[in-house]
Amino acid sequence: MHRGFRWVSGWGAAFVFFFSALTAVIVRARADAPSSGGPVYLTPHPECSYFGPEREKFVRAALGPFHRTSHPLTTLTDRVTRMLAVRGSGPSSTYHQSQAAGFIDSYIFAAFRANGIAPAPMTTDWEFIRRVTLDLTGRIPAPAQVLAFVADTSSNKRAKLIDRLLANPEWVDKWTMYFGDLYGNTANKPSNGLIRFPQGRNAFYDYLHAALANNKPYNQIATDLITAADPDSYNNGPVNYLLGGYTTGGPVQDTIDQMTANVFDTFMGMTHVNCLLCHNGRGHLDSLSLWGSNTTRYQAWQLASFLSHTSMARTVADPSNKNVYYWSLLDNQKGHTTDYALDTTSGNRPARVAPPGCKSSQPCWYVAPQYIFTGSSPKPGQDYRAALAQYITGDFQFARATVNYIWAQFFGMGIVDPPDTFDPSRLDPNNPPATPWTLQPSNPQLLQALAEHFIQSGYDLRALMREIANSHTYQLSSRYPDQWNVAWEPYFARKFVRRLWGEEIHDAIVDSSGLTPSYAIKGFTDLGYPNPSHAMQFPDVVGTPTSDGNVLNFLNSFLRGNRDDQPRKSDGSILQALSLMNNPFVERAIQPTSDAAAPLIAQNLNQDNTSLIDTLYLTILSRYPTTAEMAVAQSAVPAVQGTTRNQAVQDLVWLLYNKVDFVFNY
Repeated sequence: MHRGFRWVSGWGAAFVFFFSALTAVIVRARADAPSSGGPVYLTPHPECSYFGPEREKFVRAALGPFHRTSHPLTTLTDRVTRMLAVRGSGPSSTYHQSQAAGFIDSYIFAAFRANGIAPAPMTTDWEFIRRVTLDLTGRIPAPAQVLAFVADTSSNKRAKLIDRLLANPEWVDKWTMYFGDLYGNTANKPSNGLIRFPQGRNAFYDYLHAALANNKPYNQIATDLITAADPDSYNNGPVNYLLGGYTTGGPVQDTIDQMTANVFDTFMGMTHVNCLLCHNGRGHLDSLSLWGSNTTRYQAWQLASFLSHTSMARTVADPSNKNVYYWSLLDNQKGHTTDYALDTTSGNRPARVAPPGCKSSQPCWYVAPQYIFTGSSPKPGQDYRAALAQYITGDFQFARATVNYIWAQFFGMGIVDPPDTFDPSRLDPNNPPATPWTLQPSNPQLLQALAEHFIQSGYDLRALMREIANSHTYQLSSRYPDQWNVAWEPYFARKFVRRLWGEEIHDAIVDSSGLTPSYAIKGFTDLGYPNPSHAMQFPDVVGTPTSDGNVLNFLNSFLRGNRDDQPRKSDGSILQALSLMNNPFVERAIQPTSDAAAPLIAQNLNQDNTSLIDTLYLTILSRYPTTAEMAVAQSAVPAVQGTTRNQAVQDLVWLLYNKVDFVFNY
């Protein structure tokens, strides 16, 4: 609890710093609010997302990485590394070493030189194999893999390991989970009333899983999701993406707006478009986005008009139960053949009103589609959504946003952070913004180079991850042997630790204990998938698995979000500690005897103490114990076989599952 209190206190300074801007927004929101008897809006303050659950993200974006008063990555990393055992050492990584131009390290190490930063040494082989296996596949390495890797003396063994991991089916599972989070793939979204049902969610999962397995170019994935049209959402996975913008309680423009906001947040890293669909940027985004402060609501309507011909409709799937239905997502259907209309006075967003004197039969009543950056419009007869997909995937910002999203997954923060708060007017180092604005990326040259490489690779996600994982920057140690300066945090001069996802912890317990479960997921086997044995194979983060309430509670304690209005978080909690200590899922994994005994223990109980302890450490933590750890374990575990020894071994396994280096990737 003390740690949580200090975290809140740190953010308190940030809120004090930003209080004047928030006050101005509140005053304007009240001034814009309808008077008594006027139109009724379903949200208390539709004018600004500051009043929603994302307020902390916007404050972080406004302060920027160089001006934050709180440094949670540094604080957490320092605390964790102080508790880590040290086994071996990594080679040094000096900032003056030569780096080939065009690679990640050439830009990162140039920033080190420019700012007098000495980076951390390279991480050890023991730590690297666990780190990269978790980051790429969400799983821990098998003991034999660890020993073979550490014993390998070839100079390219890390590159070879990365290639093997990228080719594993587990890579597909991990990143299907990631993109399921990013795209909001869940059966039900209570915040907007959308129900996809398990069939729609599973179809979306199946599309993503197959796309990643087949290494489909990311620009094609984006195109599929933006343009998909079908009368049956159960049979067409990509249709379920735009359905996520469905909005109840208002006019059709509310849904059009939300689909537009989702597309730009997901594929362009620009959450502020959602703000612009409620009001002009001037007077609302002045402290958040230079580009946004100079952009109007009408321009956002022009962007939204690309989706104005798209309709959603429900069809009863089971005549005996009218509450079960599938969705259609089609274009140019009856009632959806006109452009974005300015004819609303109620709903979830402020009124959309045509100019005075304009009639519904006149062009001024409708907003024609126009791409917000170039002013481009669909060609005569061209499908609106096809044109939008072409403009987005052909925009350099699409590549820039994608590489930044992926970078943030490997480093704990983006080059632009938070990753979906891009400000297009603050990205070019050759055309910097006027004071008091500053460049937004912590390393704009690197961001540019990564995006260019991504395009040149054919939008290949595996190639992007290969480049990141092979960099010296990614392979730096999380330990810093000298005095760390928190001002260096945006420069990536050390590896920041991250708390494992609930799915990763679950799967690490499954793989290390040797107990392989089988979970029933409704409708999942209908697509040809077996019952999942690992949580990273689940199609959703809500209600899965329904077949084991203890496992469901265990996973939920690690804040995996709901793919709706609660994002996945890496925060710690008392519930997490209690789950690791007492949840029946963990208790099953430490049983030393009986028919349900964990193979890890049952198959090794007859070993001598030294071999047994070595095996337990290597299997659970991917390393051998230190001399001190071995001495403590030897004193606690009797050498004589029997009930007392069995209990002591069970306690040792329980202890290893509760160690900091089991819960964190470092």
